[in-house]
Amino acid sequence: IGGNLRPGNAPVWERIIKLAGGRGARIAVFASASGTPERSGKFLVERLNSYGAKAFFVPVAVKLSGSNYQAAADDRGLAEAVRNANGAFFAGGDQSRITRALRHEDGTNTRVLDALWEMYRRGGVIAGSSAGAAIMSSTMFGKPKAVLATLKLGVAEGEEITDGLGFVGDDVFVDQHLLVRGRFARMLPAMLKKGYKLGLGIDEDTAMVVLPNRDVEVVGYKGALVLDLSNATVHEGAFNVTNVRVSYLDNGDHFNILTHECMPSDDKADNKLDPSRPYYREPLFTADILGNSTVVDLMSKLIDSDQPDAVGITLGSPNGVQPDLGFEFRFTRTDDSVGYQSSSMESYSIYNVRLDIRPILIRRPLYQYK
Repeated sequence: IGGNLRPGNAPVWERIIKLAGGRGARIAVFASASGTPERSGKFLVERLNSYGAKAFFVPVAVKLSGSNYQAAADDRGLAEAVRNANGAFFAGGDQSRITRALRHEDGTNTRVLDALWEMYRRGGVIAGSSAGAAIMSSTMFGKPKAVLATLKLGVAEGEEITDGLGFVGDDVFVDQHLLVRGRFARMLPAMLKKGYKLGLGIDEDTAMVVLPNRDVEVVGYKGALVLDLSNATVHEGAFNVTNVRVSYLDNGDHFNILTHECMPSDDKADNKLDPSRPYYREPLFTADILGNSTVVDLMSKLIDSDQPDAVGITLGSPNGVQPDLGFEFRFTRTDDSVGYQSSSMESYSIYNVRLDIRPILIRRPLYQYK
């Protein structure tokens, strides 16, 4: 879940409980990432129970007052309760607090983390929002720089990228708050650093449900981006990568991690866009590709236009790091690119668009008064 999950987002809450076995499912709530774990845990227990679960708070958190989180994480009783649960839910906050709470200082698993894995392998569901989503891959962002600074300076192992818990598997990199905060761009340096070919980025108030057969379904308010680096080429110098394949999955869409096949929701299946009847007929450009949902807006226009490509750029502050360095994001339709539109004509699904990112020189001043 990409963060900021609304209390009224019934499709997501209900799906968690359904995957855990339905009404009455016992769900272990971990607020380990939160700065106020007791309050966050209480809220989540009440929320899950309002949708029919029997949730309970697991008091394993670095910031939990009056508690020794290291002792709690190795408590046999807590571990047994987690092992016998049908699912777990991780709250948002600082993801490094989750791994700190659930692993020993030498990197080995605590009893509670081992119990989580046993429950998961038995068929239980593990859900997480924001920081709780970040831990799902074997590598996660820890305390990274801003998105543009990450493009300029890259990522360092240790503080910026570190070990996650890996529930989604070793072959997929996960990030969250993706579209609202323009974080799709920061995924690429991290993926290249660690050798990932596939990235799943989830937006706020939205979930990606990953099933045992590696089928992924998007559920919720917005959508998710799939970044495929299988055929990408990295060039020397400042960050410069070509032939990234990008797909936007909307609510109800499916994607298979093994085959990389995208499938539209039932609502869109009969509304495949006809390239010979484009809606947009002017050049496509944005000066703020990292803005709130700008990347999806630009891709949506491209897939329904007569233009072969669309360009977005990102610039930094004149007082920021390397102020003369910016980046061009060029999205190109290929023979494999396809789009679908919802029956209400309000949303798109866009699959297999090529993305090339190149460094550009920013000349100062950017503009002059007339």
